[in-house]
Amino acid sequence: MNSSLPVRLATWALAFVIGAFYGLAGTIGHSYAIVGIPVGLVVAIIGSAALLLAVRLLTADRWSTLATGGGMMVSTLVFSGEGPGGSVVVPQTEISLVWTFAVPLVVALAVAWPSLPSVDEAATRDA
Repeated sequence: MNSSLPVRLATWALAFVIGAFYGLAGTIGHSYAIVGIPVGLVVAIIGSAALLLAVRLLTADRWSTLATGGGMMVSTLVFSGEGPGGSVVVPQTEISLVWTFAVPLVVALAVAWPSLPSVDEAATRDA
């Protein structure tokens, strides 16, 4: 699918913003736990992976997936650091470290996953 450059740039920008939103939600919600079970971390990783999978499957474009993942990683980085007043949104705990490393890992898997041939390509090849 060939799109014009402005359409692709707008798609990448929108994907970045949506990824940043998911990254922010995951960064804030990952520390939620019930009876010691890190439910927030599990939900954040599954939600982020599902978003990346959806973007990859719906757009069939690695660059859109990379833009979404870039937004996730940027928001995780920004909100994991110390603010100008010295406040910290995400304290440095074991669960926070897992979240910090899980985001780029999930992004790398989603972007590097091999493209499967479409139904039309497979039918043309088999005929």
